[in-house]
Amino acid sequence: MANFYNDNPDLKHHLHHPLMEKIVALKERDYTDAAKYDYAPVDFADAMDNYERVLEIVGEICGGVIADNAENVDHEGPTVADGRVIYASGTQANLEACRKAGLMGMAMPRRYGGLNFPITPYIMAADIVSRADTGFENLWGLQDCAETLYEFGNEDQKSRFIPRICQGETMSMDLTEPDAGSDLQSVMLKATEQPDGTWLLNGVKRFITNGDSDIHLVLARSEDGTKDGRGLSMFIYDKRDGGVNVRRIENKMGIKGSPTCELVYKNAKAELCGSRRLGLIKYVMALMNGARLGIAAQSVGVSEIAYREALAYAKDRKQFGKAIIEFPAVSEMLSVMKAKLDASRTLLYETARFVDMYKVYEDIAKERSLTPEERKEMKYYSKFADACTPLIKGMGSEYCNQNAYDCIQVHGGSGFMKDYACERVYRDARITSIYEGTTQLQVVAAIRHVTTGTYRALIDTYAAQDVKPELEGLRAKLSEMCAAYDKAVQYVLEVNNPEYTDFMARRLVEMAGNIVMGHLLVLDANRNEAFIGSANVYINMGQAEVAKHADYIASVSPEQMQYYKA
Repeated sequence: MANFYNDNPDLKHHLHHPLMEKIVALKERDYTDAAKYDYAPVDFADAMDNYERVLEIVGEICGGVIADNAENVDHEGPTVADGRVIYASGTQANLEACRKAGLMGMAMPRRYGGLNFPITPYIMAADIVSRADTGFENLWGLQDCAETLYEFGNEDQKSRFIPRICQGETMSMDLTEPDAGSDLQSVMLKATEQPDGTWLLNGVKRFITNGDSDIHLVLARSEDGTKDGRGLSMFIYDKRDGGVNVRRIENKMGIKGSPTCELVYKNAKAELCGSRRLGLIKYVMALMNGARLGIAAQSVGVSEIAYREALAYAKDRKQFGKAIIEFPAVSEMLSVMKAKLDASRTLLYETARFVDMYKVYEDIAKERSLTPEERKEMKYYSKFADACTPLIKGMGSEYCNQNAYDCIQVHGGSGFMKDYACERVYRDARITSIYEGTTQLQVVAAIRHVTTGTYRALIDTYAAQDVKPELEGLRAKLSEMCAAYDKAVQYVLEVNNPEYTDFMARRLVEMAGNIVMGHLLVLDANRNEAFIGSANVYINMGQAEVAKHADYIASVSPEQMQYYKA
């Protein structure tokens, strides 16, 4: 039986990053929980051993249950009966396996029944689950909505809802509406306060992943007469109270095991989460950042299965008397797939560590005042987490789609048939660059980190770290790439035209991403020579991409933008 954690040494490499020692000590409050809970770690080694053991369980369930059910789930899909979702039989078995193994509420504190995992090993579990069944990760991964509940709910709400999540109940975030799409300021689901302090919700939500979940976080309009984000609040809806029915499940291209629902709210009882008017401005932004990191993990998991399927087929398929992997055109394609996978994964876990660092300080700040040094460090990691989240969600999902495309290509005509998993992987991949904010919206979020120098500062921190002499050649290429990037950024800034900056934003963001991921791969190769191949392939590819974007920016003037308007 395959174990999707043990068969992938790259995961252990990222789990044992040097920064983890500090993250874990902070998360465990210097291991004081060991006096209260017999399953809490007593030191760093004990904590890492615990993460390894849980990830091995995740890997075993994914390799022996979830992956085996994936094809049947894709064919069967969920159904609706009397306003309720009925999961595919394989999905029900997957959820039951995860519940029995205690894999729900992984990042929640122990006092609520969680495992108190940092974000990094939790995201690693999401990576593994996505490799097994991309659609199922949507159901399992929505447990990270509990992070928003933990961060913004009151103590009564946390004590009532979070233990249920840790015991295996499911969650959803009900944001999108038929006429709103990505423009969440246009949300019109109406929330009406009642004399007893509860609220009634009325309206329709659409494209809601796992929309018949047990506990919902709902964005609704609480302020009469408003039409923008300042009139929106966040609410908690408990399915036990009734009032929400599933009108239909969308008929999708991929991730078919994950029910995407249209919901009708009719006097649905709910309770306010946090303060009024901050639903979109504060709470949904935090919720979306967590979701985008989850989709980035999903993208990496899809890249992993796409690469593995292509590699296995290329080794097995014979043409002209030899395996097709021996042909340079195929081996080059596979090496680029692996480089994109490794580049995505290294940025994913770097971002997860940044999130861990600032989130744990925010949590500690609820217990005591932070020292000036701690506040400075929290701000430092928060800035880089904010910059890297749209970068990994945007570029990671695009690489995921490219790898799924190339997986089909390696299979040739067979890849177009349903006889091979790559056809399903290809369909599942497509959504990753769309939901939780399209790639274009990620560019909108990322471009300010180009213009304000956040990415440049991050690159400088990587360039300042010592590496082995044999990696200096790659460092030199990255330095050349950085010079081209600096020149392009300076040129766009000097034009001083916001429309021109937006026009060139994607190219500038991708240049920054190529350099950041190149540096991270060099640092990976410095710790583990297994990454030397991907570092070389990716930086060579990135060098060509940076040069291409730099040439384009230099050759297309602001005056020429008129030709690009439909």
